[in-house]
Amino acid sequence: MAQALVLLASFLIFSNVAHCDFSPRVIVDLAKILMDNYCSPEKLAGMEEAIDTGSSNTDILSISDPATLASVLTDGVKKTIFDSRVKVTYEPGYVPPAPPAMPDFPPEQLAEMIKGTVKVEVLDGNIGYLKIQHIVGEEIAQKVGPILLEYIWDKVLPTSAMILDFRSAVTGELSGIPYIVSYFTDSEPRIHIDSVYHRTSDVTTELWSMPTLLGKRYGTSKPLIVLTSKNTLGIAEDVVYCLKNLKRATIVGENTAGGSIKINKIKVGDTDFYVTVPVAKSINPITGKSWEINGVAPNVEVAAEDALDTAIAIIKLRAEIPGLVQAAAALVADNYAFPSIGDDVVEKLGAVVASGEYNQISTKKELEAKLSADLLKLSGDKCLKATSNIPARPPMNLTPEMFIELIKVSFHTDVFENNIGYLRFDMFGDFEHVAKIIAEHVWDKVVDTDMLIIDLRNNVGGSTSSIAGFCSYFFDDDKQIVLDHVYNRPSNTTSDLLTLTQLTGRRYGSKKSVIILTSGATAGAAEEFVFIMKRLGRAMIIGETTHGGCHPPETFRVGESDIYLSIPISHSDIAQGPSWEGAGIAPYIPVPADAALDTAKAILNKHFSGQK
Repeated sequence: MAQALVLLASFLIFSNVAHCDFSPRVIVDLAKILMDNYCSPEKLAGMEEAIDTGSSNTDILSISDPATLASVLTDGVKKTIFDSRVKVTYEPGYVPPAPPAMPDFPPEQLAEMIKGTVKVEVLDGNIGYLKIQHIVGEEIAQKVGPILLEYIWDKVLPTSAMILDFRSAVTGELSGIPYIVSYFTDSEPRIHIDSVYHRTSDVTTELWSMPTLLGKRYGTSKPLIVLTSKNTLGIAEDVVYCLKNLKRATIVGENTAGGSIKINKIKVGDTDFYVTVPVAKSINPITGKSWEINGVAPNVEVAAEDALDTAIAIIKLRAEIPGLVQAAAALVADNYAFPSIGDDVVEKLGAVVASGEYNQISTKKELEAKLSADLLKLSGDKCLKATSNIPARPPMNLTPEMFIELIKVSFHTDVFENNIGYLRFDMFGDFEHVAKIIAEHVWDKVVDTDMLIIDLRNNVGGSTSSIAGFCSYFFDDDKQIVLDHVYNRPSNTTSDLLTLTQLTGRRYGSKKSVIILTSGATAGAAEEFVFIMKRLGRAMIIGETTHGGCHPPETFRVGESDIYLSIPISHSDIAQGPSWEGAGIAPYIPVPADAALDTAKAILNKHFSGQK
């Protein structure tokens, strides 16, 4: 009631401009039309009481120009019910158009008419293309069925993919919705396509897919793309929305107009005012919503003029996807560090493709995301994924002085109270050829401390080539120690990672205390170092469980495409138990990463005090 009163009041308020001879009956009749015909009566609750209130109003409408009054009334309705489709016009002499009758033309002339409204073409790559401006109803389609088949449908039926161009489709018949949708579904089971509520009859009509059709169906397996523009209107929008939510088509282009399933133009009383009212509304059985007013959002949004080229690119990509996924699976089978898991991934990935989950992919980015998600789900390994092929940076032409400065800023050292050493670096590299510089400018600053804190909380990994050498500094030189066994999948070999007998600079040795700080960001090569030091009892670990990454993965190109996979090809293979890959390394003393350093210093200071 309150909303309807606001509606009526807005009409009366907007009309207080300058006196003339329009009767308040215009407003009352307009409100009555809305109450009896508007497709969403819940927005007009209490309209009857509002009409009674308006009927007793004796004020004279005060806008002298009828076109201006029509515009003011239109604004009043739109601001009240928030529906841009409702419009009041002033049209003396308006004659409602009669519904078109199906002319009794000879077949040849009918064929020419159909050719004028539907453009049919087979594009390169065996892609069918239909540009449709008007969606014919079932009755007309049945009458011209043989001509439709001969001149249009039979030409595109054998194609490998279809593009329906609705960018200029602005008219259509309600009965054409199930007719056209059914050609892209199976005969059984029947599908509830749409429900249409008719306000004037207060009846809801359900639209279902048709079990029998003239000619053969295009089916459900071949790609279907529908092109849209901001001009796509009415019945065409309903077809687009149905196909989109049935997940039968990918919509490419612009958001559609947001029209109506049915609009009537109704005379206001005995005046020359008319009100355009949506008298029916679509309620999709899948979403429970309608495309009306807001339109249909495309799956892939591009300018209307670019929609066809985009659609062709999508179809070409989809044709390549099964082969690309198969090639990706082969790379996993041949190179993934854990062979049994790799074989399982390959088998299950094939089943995912066969299920149709890749059929709606429209871009390379979507394919990479889907492939990464499936590889993670099937393997449990976050390191096995699609990736960008980032070329290696060319080596910098550094002077010796510049190189020394780079080493200095890459490592951070300090000596705390009680001669506690501190060493932080955030990435492992191939340090062998710069070992002398590191020893002189980094290691010599902490090697003579009594205790050492190694801060790897921000270390994201890197090359494992220096792991054996770095570990060796924390063991004595009297014997070689097996640090780890590393299995390599491409070569199907296992190699021993041993301490080195010869080192640049002095060892820290096996007697002095070492604490390693970790966080959830500690990954890759840093985890291998932490794993070795913890397993051999050489260091106390304080902080958070590490990332659970992998040995440095390698990048593989998938077929001849520009899609790449990041595949871990090696893993730790210690027989005593599970390694760190995927699970991370739990600290001895779990604390938040930002508290790890203070915790370590407190422990070492307490240890120092106990030795006194």
